[in-house]
Amino acid sequence: MSEIVIEAKELTKQYIKQKAVKSASFAVKKGSICGLIGPNGSGKTTIMKMLGGLVLPTAGSIEIYGASDEKGLAKARSRMSFIIETPYAKEALTARENLEKQRIQKGIPDKKRIDEVLELVGLSDTGKKPVKAFSLGMRQRLGIANALLTHPEIMVLDEPINGLDPEGIIEIRELLKKLNREEHITIVISSHILSELSLLCTDYIFIRNGDIKRMLTADELKKECTECYYIHTDNDPIALAVLNEKIGISQYDVDKNGGIRIYEKLDEIRTISKTLYENGVIPLELSMREANLEQYYMNLVGGDTNVELAESSELSDKT
Repeated sequence: MSEIVIEAKELTKQYIKQKAVKSASFAVKKGSICGLIGPNGSGKTTIMKMLGGLVLPTAGSIEIYGASDEKGLAKARSRMSFIIETPYAKEALTARENLEKQRIQKGIPDKKRIDEVLELVGLSDTGKKPVKAFSLGMRQRLGIANALLTHPEIMVLDEPINGLDPEGIIEIRELLKKLNREEHITIVISSHILSELSLLCTDYIFIRNGDIKRMLTADELKKECTECYYIHTDNDPIALAVLNEKIGISQYDVDKNGGIRIYEKLDEIRTISKTLYENGVIPLELSMREANLEQYYMNLVGGDTNVELAESSELSDKT
């Protein structure tokens, strides 16, 4: 069984007018790239701030490397790095000069570490180029370089690809894969760009309105996004009520042209068909179909998501 490095239990954050996170429980495995996925305003950043100690939970607990008390969490967080807001850098300074200031502030004695992290993030050849002349992707890589100075075992990254052009997104994706593969860094990353995380993550946590809707691995997501039963009957609204009340099916969506896609109990098609008949509904079509990631996500969270999604073909094997 994989070692759990972060575990949240019933984590809740209540602000004056709203509950940003509602009894969230999840775990992050060592060596994983765990994607926290949801629309803007769904609670992703609040969860990350609680992991970093920047926001205190209203209720619930956080355990990092087995520690849950204040002193133990502080020690555990010293093994982590966080990029929660836009990475800060002095515009007039070079990448090296910025990192040198950070090295001194963080009390890191090894000056060679700057060369190491610049090489890791692909900024070793920027020379005297000031940060103000950097692209957004280069700025993000500099922020990651800064986060790497302390040799973190876990990196928590909030929307690191937000606003990047396609080339910048690819650069950050490949960099994070490299850090996970070669530096053995566990990564927790949030985004509303599901199509990109589908090419990166080993594990997923789906969240909406502060509620965690589902947790699953990349293999589980791939399987669930390539299989569904399509049911069309002589009375689909009644069929939907029967499926829900008699069989307990809750993971479904309704096709715009009528018909129902079911994402669970795929091995019970005979029971489904029999139950429909017994309740006066005649199936006109029962077939296995390939679902896409958008349909799966909409089934989990529903409504207006503001999430960018990908077709199931983008759920490729992780490398």
